[in-house]
Parts: sequence; C-alpha cells; structure tokens
Amino acid sequence: MAHDMEKQRQHLIESLRKNGIIDERVLATIADIPRENFVHETQCTMAYEDRALSIGMGQTISQPLIVATMTQALQLVGNERILEIGTGSGYQTAILARLADYVYSIERIQQLACLAVKRLEKLGCSNVSVMIGDGSIGWPDQAPYDCVLVAAAAPEVSEYLYKQLGIWGRMVIPVGGQERQELFVVQRTPWGAEKHSLGGCIFVPLVGAEGWSE
Repeated sequence: MAHDMEKQRQHLIESLRKNGIIDERVLATIADIPRENFVHETQCTMAYEDRALSIGMGQTISQPLIVATMTQALQLVGNERILEIGTGSGYQTAILARLADYVYSIERIQQLACLAVKRLEKLGCSNVSVMIGDGSIGWPDQAPYDCVLVAAAAPEVSEYLYKQLGIWGRMVIPVGGQERQELFVVQRTPWGAEKHSLGGCIFVPLVGAEGWSE
C-alpha cells in the first residue's frame, strides 16, 4: 500500500511538471506532504489523483494542479506572512506553512477548522494560526500581508483583501460566478493594482459579507 502510494505521488509530481509547475520548492513540498492525511479514509486511494475531492459540508480539497499553480504564483521565498481564506482540509495551509514564515488562515465552518488544526499539529506545522470566521473580510488585525491566497470563488476582486496586502504583495483569487471562475494574480504596487489571469477554474463560493450570500 505504501509503495503504491509513493508511485502515485511521483506520478503526480511528473504530471505537475508537464503542466507548467517549475518551482522546485513547490514540487518538493507537494511531494513531501501526505495528501492522504487530508482526505476521508474512504478516499485515500484517490489522494494522488489530480482532481478535487469532497471533504464534506459542501467543501472540497482542491485539485493538486490548482494548489500548485496558486502556490507557485505567490513566488514564495520563505520569509512571507500569508493570509489564507478557506482553510478547508488544511492541505493548502500545510504547503504554505512549509514554504513561508507564517500563515494566518480563516475558515467559516467550525468542524472543518478543528479537523484542519489537528492535521496541521500532527504534521508539526507550528507557524499557523487558524481563525473561525468570515474570510471575505480577511484578518485586518494581522495585516499587512506579503501574500493572500483565496481558496473560494469571489464575485469580484476583493477590495477588503487587497487593502490588507503590503506594497508589492500578491493575491491569488478565483473571480466569477458560482459555477465557473477565472483565477487571477493581483499585485499591489505603488501605482495601483496589476492583474493577470492564470486561466479558468472551479471553486466553491466565498460566502460572507464581501462574498456570496449563504
């Protein structure tokens, strides 16, 4: 079983490389973090398939290619303070924690947040704070951030979250309708926002005061 899992993990890394993931730190981290620990035990055999999986309560663990694409787009070097919107299973959180200095993560569903914290503690991720609350308004008390990663679909680029970025900070956010979105990288510069698209994507809605109604 362990041997099969390792083969699947290596196959996934090869697939990510073929699909444009070139940041070796990102690839090494994805190879090192056990995705099977972040899915339901009945889905362990699917942990290294390049697909999103249900984690219950209408939420998902994102497709590995999307996780890798979003993480690579942040251009992390290791000293960043990151705001993550949508802790979910904690998988993306764990990857960010390995690649940056500190992660502030917000999850609106208490049960998911508690499970994520247990998984992160088991992995030894001591540089993470998880808050239960409305991620659409961010965590202004800890701002400014070097990066913001939004793991839920917003109706538009959030001005609330953008303002919590420091100058030259980068935000990755899916924007669009509730069925399909476009993944944007937004950088805060001294002369305003610079935005470019990473392509189409599908995320669960960002529910909250500055997102979609529940």
